[in-house]
Amino acid sequence: MSAEQVSGLCEQLVKAVTVIMDPASTQRYRLEALKFCEEFKEKCPICVPCGLKLAEKTQTAIVRHFGLQILEHVVKYRWNNMPRLEKVYLKNNVMGLISSGTQSILEEESHIKDVLSRIVVEMIKREWPQHWPDMLKELDTLSKQGETQTELVMFILLRLAEDVVTFQTLPTQRRRDIQQTLTQNMEKIFSFLLTALQQNVNKYRCMKTDLAQEPKAQANCRVGIAALNTLAGYIDWVALSHITADNCKLLEMLCLLLNEPELQVGAAECLLIAVSRKGKLEDRKPLMVLFGDVAMHCILSAAQTADGEGLVEKHYVFLKRLCQVLCALGSQLCALLGSDCDVETPANFGKYLESFLAFTTHPSQFLRSSTQITWGALFRHEVLSHDPLLLAVVPKYLRASMTNLVKVGFPSKADSPSCEYSRFDFDSDEDFNAFFNSFRAQQGEVMRMACRLDPLTGFQMAGEWLKYQLTAPLDTGPMNSKTGEGLCSIFSPSFVQWDAMTFFSESIISQIFRTMDKDEIPVNDGIDLLQLVLNFETKDPLILSCVLTNVSALFPFVTYRPEYLPQVLSKLFSSVTFEVVEESKFVVSVQAPRTRAVKNVRRHACSSIIKMCRDYPQLVLPNFEMLYNHVKQLLSNELLLTQMEKCALMEALVLISNQFKDYERQKAFLEELMAPVAGLWLSPEMQRVLSDPEAFISYVGADNKIADPVLEDPSGLNRSRISFCVYTILGVVKRARWPAATEEAKAGGFFLGYLPSGTPMYRNPCTEQVLKLFDNLLALIRTHNNLYMPEMVARLGDTFAKALDMLEVEKNAILGLPQPLLELYDSPVYKTVLERMQGFFCTLYDNCFHILGNAGPSMQQDFYTVEGLATQLLSSAFNNLNNIPDYRLRPMLRVFVKPLVLSCPSEYYETLVCPMLGPLFTYLHMRLSQKWQVINQRSMLCEDDAADDNPESQEMLEEQLVRLLTREVMDLATVCCVSKKGVEQNTTAAVDGDDDEAMATEVTPPANAELTELGKCLMKQEDVCTAVLITAYTSLSWKDTLSCQRTTTQLCWPLLKQVLPGNLLPDAVSWFFTSVLKGLQVHGQHDGCMAALVHLAFQIYEALRPRYGELKAVMEQIPDIQLDSLEQFDSKLLNPTLQKVADKRRKDHFKRLISGCIGKPIGEQFRKEVHIRNLPSLFKKVKPSLETDVLENEDGEGFNVLFEP
Repeated sequence: MSAEQVSGLCEQLVKAVTVIMDPASTQRYRLEALKFCEEFKEKCPICVPCGLKLAEKTQTAIVRHFGLQILEHVVKYRWNNMPRLEKVYLKNNVMGLISSGTQSILEEESHIKDVLSRIVVEMIKREWPQHWPDMLKELDTLSKQGETQTELVMFILLRLAEDVVTFQTLPTQRRRDIQQTLTQNMEKIFSFLLTALQQNVNKYRCMKTDLAQEPKAQANCRVGIAALNTLAGYIDWVALSHITADNCKLLEMLCLLLNEPELQVGAAECLLIAVSRKGKLEDRKPLMVLFGDVAMHCILSAAQTADGEGLVEKHYVFLKRLCQVLCALGSQLCALLGSDCDVETPANFGKYLESFLAFTTHPSQFLRSSTQITWGALFRHEVLSHDPLLLAVVPKYLRASMTNLVKVGFPSKADSPSCEYSRFDFDSDEDFNAFFNSFRAQQGEVMRMACRLDPLTGFQMAGEWLKYQLTAPLDTGPMNSKTGEGLCSIFSPSFVQWDAMTFFSESIISQIFRTMDKDEIPVNDGIDLLQLVLNFETKDPLILSCVLTNVSALFPFVTYRPEYLPQVLSKLFSSVTFEVVEESKFVVSVQAPRTRAVKNVRRHACSSIIKMCRDYPQLVLPNFEMLYNHVKQLLSNELLLTQMEKCALMEALVLISNQFKDYERQKAFLEELMAPVAGLWLSPEMQRVLSDPEAFISYVGADNKIADPVLEDPSGLNRSRISFCVYTILGVVKRARWPAATEEAKAGGFFLGYLPSGTPMYRNPCTEQVLKLFDNLLALIRTHNNLYMPEMVARLGDTFAKALDMLEVEKNAILGLPQPLLELYDSPVYKTVLERMQGFFCTLYDNCFHILGNAGPSMQQDFYTVEGLATQLLSSAFNNLNNIPDYRLRPMLRVFVKPLVLSCPSEYYETLVCPMLGPLFTYLHMRLSQKWQVINQRSMLCEDDAADDNPESQEMLEEQLVRLLTREVMDLATVCCVSKKGVEQNTTAAVDGDDDEAMATEVTPPANAELTELGKCLMKQEDVCTAVLITAYTSLSWKDTLSCQRTTTQLCWPLLKQVLPGNLLPDAVSWFFTSVLKGLQVHGQHDGCMAALVHLAFQIYEALRPRYGELKAVMEQIPDIQLDSLEQFDSKLLNPTLQKVADKRRKDHFKRLISGCIGKPIGEQFRKEVHIRNLPSLFKKVKPSLETDVLENEDGEGFNVLFEP
């Protein structure tokens, strides 16, 4: 290799790099240059001399960086094949570059420093400590040359800790060797870091005021920053003793640096990591030194200085760090105090609380929210919660909360000092809104805890604020409502205050009844407040909504003074019919539709009435007649209330009627209540409409062509009649119940006896009424399903061609698109007649299935024994499923099939559940398989063809729907088949759970996941058994990680275990096993799925390999399988006399065998593998004394030290 050769090659490389980095190069040139450089790195035998030449100081920074990259590439990919002398040559030259091959610390580019430190770390990872025992000494020597070298040494130490401890990017044995050697030398390393920090900070402080010395001062400052960054990489994991050594010298230094503007952020970062350390309580005790005078003074003065300089990003970031430090300090105090560690409440606890309160009252909403969790921990703490200092802070905290609950600080506005801070923290008003809502909920929790410590103070504050709001003049602000003059919008100052006050009083009043003795409750004050609220009149819908919440919050006081109940009821009833504009001034049909705010008030009033009847039925019972007459009066005018409002009021009546505790009386009442519905529902005209799709379309007006789609809606009334009937049936089925106490049920005539299984049987007073209407309900469901037939869809009028489509709201929810900020609260909801029609079909469909889902729990045996129920349901609810879209099938499974199955007693499995689920599962398997086939084909095509980037594209929506439907189906199968023991954590999880739901990496199915009675019953029927098993195992390779993980952990093994005793065909066994391996191919990249699937494959192989040799044939087809290793695994498995190896080791062996079919993330699929060889073991079985044996191998012979000092 001649110098000319090297120079010639280097010239070409310089040209190539220049072309790559020149923005004016054409793409073709750039690609050619790139190819030339990559081939050079891969194949050229003289990479090292070329890299070193390009890295010389005389080259431009871009060329030097490329030269160093070449050297890094050599170390990473060629090291194992390099001769020893070449390694030594490369290492010496790299150390030479650190010593004298870089520009000074202030001039050198940071990317050069970075790559240079990376090369050294890559060599350390391969050779230290065994072959390079003096590495630390060499770094120490380099650092003595000056600031430039010291900074690079810091970079090397930090990078090493990150690779070995934080990211763990090297093989286990090498990692262990390096980490243990680091730990043995930690005292030296810490001493080196602290000395460097102290010396450079001292020099910096001396010189920073002298302008002539500024460059030197800056150089020292740079080293100080590097030392802090490096410390931050070690403090997290080293033994706590290093952090607290020398009377906590490190912590003291860090505290003093908080007042040094250039170094304060780094110092705060280190402090935060130190104070957040977990570990033995005994070891953490010294951290309490931070409550001492010096530390407290440093922290507080630094915070005041940073805050006093206005909003500058750097200072604001520092304030956030300091706030986190105080939070972590609070957590440490809570952990140590009251434990066995003999820690006292610190003398400066009061000072700490004051400073912490200062952060809670800071204008930044983000800082305020950061303090909440710690406040909660302090208020909850068994010792501190009795501390007089903390109790004295409770009123101050509550006072601060009164300000913090006010929703101001939107980044786009300027109506509060919080706004400019929000512009640093949030990208948009929507972001801020989402943050504020969760912040407020968190505050509610903490306020409730504070109130447990001092309920009366909180109550007084709530009362004062409530009285103040009731008398304050209305201020609608510049953002006036579009509804009408003088009304609030959600940004109006008055509403914002009312809203905050309401949340405050609601949180606090609820605690009074929980924490105070009955005799101590301030009943008179509560009733006075309630009267003030009831007498307050407002025409503003947003304010009225707040008033109603206050009525509900104060309502528990009425239990002490029942005479106030009629006033409360009349307030709520007047709000049920609330309008902004008096109706009499307009003809009804021309009146502008109600705004969202008005609709919300009316809905709010209805739900308050329901809540009152649900929670205090005994209290309301004496006023039942008054309530009933009120409702009758409202129902008599067909246009006064919406159908939903009518039904809410009827539900409230039904809830009170449950208190009659008299079957005959309640039955008579329900008959009277439902008479209008029965009259309408059973009329010949309605029967015709409900059972004939064409008549139905015509009756609801979906076949019309409408000229003015906003004002004209001739069939609105017809639709509302159907809705009214369905809503009422649902309300009654949902709310009518027998008494909970068996004795009362027997006395009232509800009790019928016991089922063979010993379950008590009750009769529901609504059964007779509801079953009378049942045939027509099934007819409606059948008709509704038939609307999706192509010939019926064709009959829809031009205006209504999309009447059966999804609502926009549903689409956005499925695609996870944020709802816009509710400026819309104001504008009247001008829905087009198409939107109204879509809403009608959607709600009607859901409610019909809600009725069927509630019918079982409500009417029990009376429902399950309806003659031919299974056949009737199959011919109505499951009719025409082929044409029913996914977004309609999902709610059917969730709100109808699942509750029906869960509540059905085992006596009816054979007659009802099995005949229904058999055909359903068979159908669902066929449907999902087809859907996933389409998706997989589509994704193959997409790879050739650029996919549509529009996030709302139809394809994305369809695909997401298939995922959600898949989860629904698998969830249903799990609920049916697997006993709760293993499934509890799942069935409660939302089925719309996000795909990124946290996936546990260690997944083993609960050992007790057994089949339920129903599961066994289903598995006896061949068609159902086949459908469920095939669906479960096929679903493992569908592209939905969540569904795959749930099915693998909960369903697959219990199902297969059930059929093992039978004679499974060899092909079937191979298919099950292959399905799991296919699942691994698709989902192997996700740790959670991978662990679960490997476990399942292992279970199947261990259980079935002895009976089925075919499984071995499947294993042999796995790419890159080591056949000798497979033979070894098999022989151990098949030889029962051999002692069994531990479960974990067998499983690890199996995982290595099948690793060829475990899918990798796309980022790793084409990555070039880095191979780091293990060095001779550092640690023998007998612990060596380090000084003599560390560098000897197991035979006691010294091995060659690669890098002599």
